Amino acid sequence: MRNDFLAGLAALTLAGCSQDGASVGNQLSNDAANVQTSDTPGDAAASREPPADDSGNYVAEANLAALPPVQPPAPGTPGGLPDDRTPVSEASFAATSAQGAANVVQTYFALLEGGKYGDAWRLWSDGGRASGMSREAFAASFGKYSEYHAQIGAPGSIEGAAGSLYVEVPVVVYGRLKSGAEVHMNGPVTLRRVNDVDGSTAEQRKWHIASSDLKPRPK
Repeated sequence: MRNDFLAGLAALTLAGCSQDGASVGNQLSNDAANVQTSDTPGDAAASREPPADDSGNYVAEANLAALPPVQPPAPGTPGGLPDDRTPVSEASFAATSAQGAANVVQTYFALLEGGKYGDAWRLWSDGGRASGMSREAFAASFGKYSEYHAQIGAPGSIEGAAGSLYVEVPVVVYGRLKSGAEVHMNGPVTLRRVNDVDGSTAEQRKWHIASSDLKPRPK
């Protein structure tokens, strides 16, 4: 896989590319150790991201800059990506392959880190509707981060069901809210595409995010 998929947006690393870049996250700060997701439809929980701080408890940018960088855990530790020591091939891959699905996930989190929320939202199935949020609500849920980073693991095997194909890609997210609290999550992101069958459109045959199970990492 490759790092810095979108120049200037993110440094995302697929598991196995390097031992140092195979995982992210650190011990949650006491204030953010129990970041919870709501089950209320339409809020940030629909994409399994923690709801941003709505209290207005923001920290001045100068003070945020003085905080230490959010650091990742080592591979194989709680909250980190699998300790996969097998190098991932950087050879060409088909867009419909499992590697193609992981590439979509890499693009998605690079867009989020770069603040391109509308473009990221459109990578969800059904034109963004599978996120459970409108484009505006989606952007608002991520706009309350002062920093947002992710590293992407090697994709699993493609599985089929009812005319659709699915693949899971492990992800670890780490960042900081504008309140100053650290956020650390991990879990699989599931992508879906329609089989190459008569009647399916070119867009339906592309990988899109169907669901995300990112949750606060274990202590």
